[in-house]
Amino acid sequence: MKKIEYSKVVQRKLKALKEELTEKYGGETSVDTMTKIMRDIHHLSDNDRIGIQISQMYDVDTDYWYLFTSHNYFIYRTEKTSVVIVNMFNEKEDFMLKLFGISGRTQESIDYWGE
Repeated sequence: MKKIEYSKVVQRKLKALKEELTEKYGGETSVDTMTKIMRDIHHLSDNDRIGIQISQMYDVDTDYWYLFTSHNYFIYRTEKTSVVIVNMFNEKEDFMLKLFGISGRTQESIDYWGE
């Protein structure tokens, strides 16, 4: 079993997400969503390969993987004794553009989200 570690960026984004969910949908929904996220991330400690390897999906030379849960992408890498969650992005964000400078969006996605 590997230890799960969160970068400072992810810690701040998780806190902001919890606050946003509480404000928009109430405490119960916020707790339910955050519990699901934490449970899904915790599964990485037993099997760090349940996510998707970015290099396989996007032909980018990287050791990052992602796990998609509750409308968010959690970017992580595996180390010898831990899984490090290095960043998180909402599903509406183009995480490939932000991480690697290449767009992972199709025109259909841009049209759908209105961006």
